[in-house]
Amino acid sequence: MLTRTERRWGIAGGLLSLTGITLFVGVAACALLSWDAGGAGSRFFTAYTWRVLQFTLWQALLSTLLSVVFALPVALALARRPGFPGRLWIIRLMALPMGLPVLIGALGLIGIWGRQGFINSLLLKLGLEQPVSIYGLSGILLAHVFFNLPLAARLLLAALERLPAEYWLLSSGLGMKSLSVFRFVEWPAARGVIPGIAGLIFMLCATSFTLVLVLGGGPAATTLEVAIYQSLRFDFDPPRAIALSLLQIGITAMILIAMALFPAPDDAVLTAGRPTRRFDGRAFPARLWDAFAIAAATAFLILPLSSIVLAGLRADLWALAASPLFLRAAWTSFAIALAAGSMAVLASLAIIAAQATVIDMKRPGRTARGFSALLGGTSSLVLLVPPVVLGTGWFLVLRSFGDVARFAPALVALINMLMALPFVMRVLAPAVEAHRRQTGRLAASLGISGLARLRKIDLPVLARPLLTALSFAMALSLGDLGAVALFGSSDLTTLPWLVYSRLSSYRTNDADGLALILGLICLALTMLGATGQRRAGHD
Repeated sequence: MLTRTERRWGIAGGLLSLTGITLFVGVAACALLSWDAGGAGSRFFTAYTWRVLQFTLWQALLSTLLSVVFALPVALALARRPGFPGRLWIIRLMALPMGLPVLIGALGLIGIWGRQGFINSLLLKLGLEQPVSIYGLSGILLAHVFFNLPLAARLLLAALERLPAEYWLLSSGLGMKSLSVFRFVEWPAARGVIPGIAGLIFMLCATSFTLVLVLGGGPAATTLEVAIYQSLRFDFDPPRAIALSLLQIGITAMILIAMALFPAPDDAVLTAGRPTRRFDGRAFPARLWDAFAIAAATAFLILPLSSIVLAGLRADLWALAASPLFLRAAWTSFAIALAAGSMAVLASLAIIAAQATVIDMKRPGRTARGFSALLGGTSSLVLLVPPVVLGTGWFLVLRSFGDVARFAPALVALINMLMALPFVMRVLAPAVEAHRRQTGRLAASLGISGLARLRKIDLPVLARPLLTALSFAMALSLGDLGAVALFGSSDLTTLPWLVYSRLSSYRTNDADGLALILGLICLALTMLGATGQRRAGHD
């Protein structure tokens, strides 16, 4: 039971977070809808807009299809081979691309699949002239599969590992061959989660920005978000930027509605519990195929990661790290990341407290239930209005107040906060709910509330989940290029923007070294968060 003061503060914090986030997103959306753009509406039906929309949906569809198709045999092989050498580390390796800054992953892929990369150099020795192009549609698909195949494989593996052990005993007792096991046991489990996985990957690919910016290869390979960026940054064509932004919002809204119809993929039980004993796939061809699928996926992931390390070590890391430009960019990045992470944690705690207040009511009315539902959807607003679209809206709003660059650091921090909010909520909500369930009645019976409860009961237990959420949010902000792309300049230089500017000016050696430093910083933050989460799970 919550006290009256706790309820009051919970509702007030939730209202403040809901109002602030809604206003920030709403002002940007209203600016796009109402700004006198001199004919923005007519830009919806131009050949350029249609071509960009077609390419956005086409590359997202192909990327989703390739990611799921290639992930399925990998997940099946990992599920069949619980004793595969290094299996646990392979599964952990699959989590690395999801925490890796996208720009760094792109550099690693260029190092392997680029003109002078390892794969092309090897194929050239075999007599094939420039067999793989990392730029254009092929490069975008390759990069999207690199980032999304591990995600799909982990989610499919989780679905397969949720199957009861009796299924495998029964299939063995019936003498089912591998094809029958796949048809009647594995495929029904995978089929139930594939739509949700495909919807998630399609959403990520349709809103992809950094990969397309680096690997797009020109106007023929441009997505909506990159076209918005180009319209403002290079062409300064606000009408076209507005038309593309509204089109992007419409596309993401339709994707979110479609995703709501499918069950959400969940990897919460990944590798949990006792390993299931399976009796299928013991023939040599099956073992060989599984080994090939796991080895191929591992090599596909580890080669670009190794390229990042090797290329970065060839640079003069000490000189780069000691340069005034790097130090200024690092300070800016850390300041923005700390601000974004702190705001994301505070907003999440306010939302969670307000929802807990509604749940604590004996008979919550329609208004209270609606308020709770609105709070639940607040963290997903960034999915509806992507960062580049938010930046475009606020760019239009702030132009009338003078130089937009003056407001850029605050804008980037706020946009990064919204990007991190869904991840922070996923970390904090279960931890806070479990803690409240365990200590709520005891605290009420002892009459401990307010700051005393926060200091004596809440913080000692929730410190680690809070650290996890903050470190993940900071790592996400540190590695993001999308929010700063519109506002990056000599006055606002973050580490990703510094890496991208070096890459754009063909100073690839410096870009590789800076990418390695940035990757190590983000990896350290991610590991810090994962350590805190793991320790919290043992408490």
